[in-house]
Amino acid sequence: MRVHAFFLLLASTLFAQTYTIQKSGTTENLRGLSVASNSIIWASGTHGTYLRSTDGGHSWQAAQLPGAEALDFRDVEAFNANLAYLLSAGPGEQSRIYKTTDGGHSWSLQFINKDPEGFFDCMAFWNPDRGIAVGDPVNGKFKVTTTEDGGKNWTPVARDALPSASAGEGAFAASGSCIAAQGTSNVWFATGGAAARVFHSGDSGKTWTVTNTPIIRGNDSSGIFSIAFRDAIHGVIAGGDYKQPEKNGANLAFTDDGGLTWKLAPVSPQWYFSAIAFDPARHGWAIFALGSAHAAYANGISDKFWQKVWDLNLNAVNFYAPGKAVAVGPKGLIVTFSASARTP
Repeated sequence: MRVHAFFLLLASTLFAQTYTIQKSGTTENLRGLSVASNSIIWASGTHGTYLRSTDGGHSWQAAQLPGAEALDFRDVEAFNANLAYLLSAGPGEQSRIYKTTDGGHSWSLQFINKDPEGFFDCMAFWNPDRGIAVGDPVNGKFKVTTTEDGGKNWTPVARDALPSASAGEGAFAASGSCIAAQGTSNVWFATGGAAARVFHSGDSGKTWTVTNTPIIRGNDSSGIFSIAFRDAIHGVIAGGDYKQPEKNGANLAFTDDGGLTWKLAPVSPQWYFSAIAFDPARHGWAIFALGSAHAAYANGISDKFWQKVWDLNLNAVNFYAPGKAVAVGPKGLIVTFSASARTP
């Protein structure tokens, strides 16, 4: 879419969370983030900018893709220190996908959106060769394209395979996380605007179903901004109204049936969230959510309060190790978080 606290004592464990602001080497607005391993992390942002860390986010190398200075890289998907994809969001031919296999020394342009009405928002991959990208509706249907050969060819999903979009419905390119791929064939993407829905395909994008959610919606600044799945059945969605980032509302929901139904989470408050991620350190519902007003960590989706809240303006988040998260934001902001458990 064109858009632009507390500590809880749990039985015998007290969770202590800290954060460190890292030197990114750039002042660009960062929205894309991808964790390839405990040590390899990529990020992306405005004016053709991409960044790479090979030491778990402690140091970063920032660069600009030659010839892409006018592009806004809203999403990056990386698999190791050498292999990564970048997606730029924008109208018409500003929506593109690039790929590097040598750590950013060279990039190949793989996809250009030729539809002047098109606007791509995010992408996801099942493995280094198989990926999918989604864009806002054109003539009543979302634009979805897939690759099976490492991006050499991107094939549009047939319009008839997709449910119709509601008038005024779109996806948000806020954090590169409006889509989630899982396993070998599951994929979900989330929408906002006139509707806040989740589209699901269990066959790598060949056929689709769509489900309503209780997330706030109704104008072009509200809806679902981020979706994450821990496995094939447990997922979370987060959003709100980015023009009212402090407003508490129906901004966080979860599913335990693969997205067939969505229930509002009781955790409070629920501000505007642009991104959400699962903590692999907890086998349950531990999540990290953030937006332009706050970042927050909860040990369980059914908790009534956040364990910890930080007043930080951030766009995207992911975990690079159990209990350790990294997030990016405006003006080159990169923050690493530690959520370590200890016995009081």
